[in-house]
Order: sequence, then C-alpha cells, then structure tokens
Amino acid sequence: MIVITVKFPVLPEHAESWPERVREFTEATRAEPGNLWFQWSRSLEDPNEYVLIEAFKDDAAEAHVSSDHFAKGLEAMRPALAATPKIISRQVDGEGWDEMGELRID
Repeated sequence: MIVITVKFPVLPEHAESWPERVREFTEATRAEPGNLWFQWSRSLEDPNEYVLIEAFKDDAAEAHVSSDHFAKGLEAMRPALAATPKIISRQVDGEGWDEMGELRID
C-alpha cells in the first residue's frame, strides 16, 4: 500500500473553515476504489496546521492524483494556504493498520 502524510500550513483566517473547504475533496477521495483511509487532524502545537494521513492500495494512488476532484480540491485549498504543504509518501507492506506491539491492551 502507499501511505501518505501531508502537513498543510493554513492561513489563520482560514483555519476554522478548513474542514468545510476540503469536505467535497475528502468525500470524493474516500469514495475512490482503492482508498484505504483519508483522515484529517489538527496539530496540537500549531492550530493553523492540518495533517492529512491517507493510504491507497498500490495501484490506486495514481488514479487519485489524476482525478478531476484531486485537481479541484487542490485549487480550493490554494488560497487558504500560508505555504507549500510538506509531504511524505512511501510504499509499505500491508493492507491496513496493525496493532502496536509495544503498547498492548488486553
């Protein structure tokens, strides 16, 4: 699977409305065949930073970035961003979340 983490530095005046700004893009991506997860979080250290974690089956990420809703979503984000987002994208073994071995709750 391909796992992607992106940090979005949002302009302060758009921080509260960010979830609504990306709602359509989020829903469309979650509906894609091959999308395993697409989850937003807000940074505890910087209230103007949103973090996206997403994963796709190996052959699905290319279709995602080629989709119409991907281009439309990026254009919706652009005016609300303070800087270029930072990304980590890696192919990893597996097809989902595993339990954390170091912190087991039985």
